[in-house]
Amino acid sequence: MANKLNPHPDIPLDLPTGERIAAAVEHYGEEAVAQNAITLLRAKNAGKDFLLYAGGRHALGILDGAPALYWPELWGARALLHVWDDAAAPYVVVGLGNQAWRVREMCAKVVLLRDLQVAPKLVRLTTDENPRVRAAALHALAAQGTEEHVETIAQRLRDPEKSVRQAAQQARDVLRERLRPEAAEPAETAEAASE
Repeated sequence: MANKLNPHPDIPLDLPTGERIAAAVEHYGEEAVAQNAITLLRAKNAGKDFLLYAGGRHALGILDGAPALYWPELWGARALLHVWDDAAAPYVVVGLGNQAWRVREMCAKVVLLRDLQVAPKLVRLTTDENPRVRAAALHALAAQGTEEHVETIAQRLRDPEKSVRQAAQQARDVLRERLRPEAAEPAETAEAASE
């Protein structure tokens, strides 16, 4: 193991993701970090150091020759939970269709956090083969869905996976609460008109 890659000593490999990304922002600036995150999400090379900031100690294995698989794309999407540039939006949307379920799940989380309006894509993800993707899609759909999405969410209340059923119940409650003020408004107007 003597020939293992020696990372730059200032890269905080063992810190949680948010703290590593904050250190990257301090080093490069927020705009550069967001652009590098987009680069990773697009499965492009963002440089060794940024890969280490985004992936932490796990990235050392890739730099030492392990197959990258989907990890850099996942790390790019995850970094977008901590930094943002509107230029990332189309790549996050594309990531919802990534072949790796972890990337789809993370992109759904970014959609939720960054309020990217892509309800039709989220509806499709509620039937994804992976339960974690279905759950993430349900949470994101609850935050932006309309009355027409209530049934889509309700269908997942019968999902074979308990975690998805729980996510569906939470999503249904969030969506109902979000829609309640809109639903109550016409009734209040009608009451006021009858006085």
